[in-house]
Amino acid sequence: MLVLGLETSTPQSSVCLATEHEVLAAATLGRPRAHAEFLAPAVDFCLRQAAVDVSAVSGVAVSLGPGLYTGMRVGIATAQALAHARSLPVVGLSSLDLLAFSVRYVRRLVCSVLDARRGEVFWGFYRSAPGGVQRVSELRVGAPGKLAAEVEAMREDVLAVGDGAIAAAGELQSAGAEVCTSPSLAYPSAKCLVELALPRFLREDTRRPEELRPIYLRQADARVNWQERGALFGGKAAGAAGAHA
Repeated sequence: MLVLGLETSTPQSSVCLATEHEVLAAATLGRPRAHAEFLAPAVDFCLRQAAVDVSAVSGVAVSLGPGLYTGMRVGIATAQALAHARSLPVVGLSSLDLLAFSVRYVRRLVCSVLDARRGEVFWGFYRSAPGGVQRVSELRVGAPGKLAAEVEAMREDVLAVGDGAIAAAGELQSAGAEVCTSPSLAYPSAKCLVELALPRFLREDTRRPEELRPIYLRQADARVNWQERGALFGGKAAGAAGAHA
């Protein structure tokens, strides 16, 4: 099975083309606000590097966030367009799940942390599990101090990973967490996305393209999304009356 993965929820965008046996091609760009100009050329690059036609792709995986509002919209809209054009199944996963998966072999409690802007972070807690990681908390958004208080209250070894963890390293370390400062682990990747999504495709645990929904942890962002949902899914932007449809 050949799966195309799209990750655009953070300042670092990535694309990966892989089967259950190997990664055939991948591309990454670490430039903020360049998701739209990067994505289509990166998909084309990966197809050419793998020497396959887009008709060979059998599924599309996409990161649903939480993350940058525009980046999530670009990734989901692109995944929908590709999947609709070829009647392909899709799998959507959380960006925080992907971060945790990148350090899945550690024995400690893992806290995935992404910069949410506005002085806040997104986070979730995970434990290593057969085949990957298991989320053991709700996904949250809040001030770094609130996360630090949660870490301290857990009274166990915690590894914090992600650009949000690096930005809040002082507070998290004071609360007892170890912070992973490796730049290669600061952002979720399309490679981890495809690795996590492939088993779902193989067991046909998939969605239709129109069922994809961004993960918004802020109510204000969710309301904006409802108002613009028509534009996100290829139609006209809905007005206030359509926000409750």
